[in-house]
Amino acid sequence: MAERKDRRDFLVGVGIGAGVVALGGQGVAALRSLVPNVSYDAPTTVKLGPPAEFPDGMKFLPEQRLFVFREGNTFHAISAVCTHLGCTVRAEALPRVETKEVGGRPLKLTHRFLCPCHGSRYEGDGQNVAGPAPRPLAWYDLTLAADDGQLVVDLARPVTHDFRLTIA
Repeated sequence: MAERKDRRDFLVGVGIGAGVVALGGQGVAALRSLVPNVSYDAPTTVKLGPPAEFPDGMKFLPEQRLFVFREGNTFHAISAVCTHLGCTVRAEALPRVETKEVGGRPLKLTHRFLCPCHGSRYEGDGQNVAGPAPRPLAWYDLTLAADDGQLVVDLARPVTHDFRLTIA
């Protein structure tokens, strides 16, 4: 009789153990389902196109909310996101080209930026000059893609205003 009880206890223990393992597995699967496998955030590194597709002057890229400026073989990118509440600023051509020293280097300014939401104004280098905007517009890192030579912007990597990408 004692032997039978041990066998019964063993089977009950195996059953309880299997139940605990099954519940633990379900619990882990339920918790894992709360963490998505993919990120729905927009990618921060974006290919913008071949440098030849950018004319001298300014080109606005609405999907990235970005202004890309070209002066010969030199490029820089300025965010079009107002630093006040995130509206998209619009560029307004200056009546004549101005030159300003930015980051110790001369920069031709062809536009200034205006925020249509609350009236913030920025100079052509993104410096805030009026309105509620607390900071200048961000400049972003530009590189050339190694595989196809396209311009690549890293929207998660702001750079100082002396940044320029010069290509050969």
